[in-house]
Amino acid sequence: MNSQFEYKSAMDSLHFTDEQKRRIAENAASAAERQPRRARRPIGKTVLIAACIAAVLAVGAGASGVLKTAVESFSGIFGGEAAQTEVIDKIGRPIGASATDNGVTISADAIIGDEYNAAIVFTVRRDDGTRLFPEEVNEKNLMAPHGGADLNILGGSHGSSWIVDENPDDDFLQFVQVISTDTPISNCTATAEFNSFRVWDDEAETSVPIIDGHWKFRFDVDYEDSSVVLGGGETFAQGGMTFTIDEVRVSPVAVRVAYTVDSEVQWSDAPNGRQSDADTREMQRYFENVEVLLTRTDGTVIDLSGIGGSIKPDHGTTVCVKGGVLDEIIPLEELESISVGGVVYPFSGQ
Repeated sequence: MNSQFEYKSAMDSLHFTDEQKRRIAENAASAAERQPRRARRPIGKTVLIAACIAAVLAVGAGASGVLKTAVESFSGIFGGEAAQTEVIDKIGRPIGASATDNGVTISADAIIGDEYNAAIVFTVRRDDGTRLFPEEVNEKNLMAPHGGADLNILGGSHGSSWIVDENPDDDFLQFVQVISTDTPISNCTATAEFNSFRVWDDEAETSVPIIDGHWKFRFDVDYEDSSVVLGGGETFAQGGMTFTIDEVRVSPVAVRVAYTVDSEVQWSDAPNGRQSDADTREMQRYFENVEVLLTRTDGTVIDLSGIGGSIKPDHGTTVCVKGGVLDEIIPLEELESISVGGVVYPFSGQ
């Protein structure tokens, strides 16, 4: 990994012990402050850390204007072809909740997902119609706002976020957050909370705020789960271990693979939160080296082996989940098969 910031985020998503996370967080906090997060990118995702929320300020819920449809919110981000917009229209839901502070409104426009994954589109807009950020702000120094949507569920989660700003001269941009969870997302209420927008100052070697504020509001997580469930009990062997596939779930927006390994992962007591060579090998054996390939009907193969997830030791075994939101919406009829560790599951007849 390229930095302590990235390493801490990965460890969080792999659900290490509280003591391991504490050590990692202590070392990562200062490194994260020293490095800008490049956020204004239509493609490419920046790991989201939602734990950096400051003291609560009083904000009022603001009107979000005309309610966008899910198709209007998502088609430019996850694909706007006819088959994709049909999926969005069927399973996506508009939201329209918002909060306003310091002349800026952040609104949750729409949500789409399945039982374990969700994607949310936010709009950040300056209320007076003027340019959102100063001219000197660009994709190299703009940092995403600290915070995001918390689904308020039991269990772990991981995710990412990125900013889409097609026209830096206008008064708004879009902020996209994707979340994958250990436990099902079912009729829960999310809390969205954001803090100031910041830029990185190379001369001062620190981040500085360009829009102060605190935005907090709630919205219902409500959409149609169109995932199909495959597998259950199939095994494959690699690295001297046996992997039992517990479940494979695929929807037009996400993939989730759960499996159990017949031995228990052994983490080292690495000092200062640093990743030891032993931990690297363990992560590779139990998680990273498990190949997940999604094949489309046109022959295109999407390698999902590097998606996030969790690793949990469990009395001599290790329970793993790999999953996340896809980069584009893929209608199920355009999927040929999914392969996990060489075990192939066709979609025909689903």
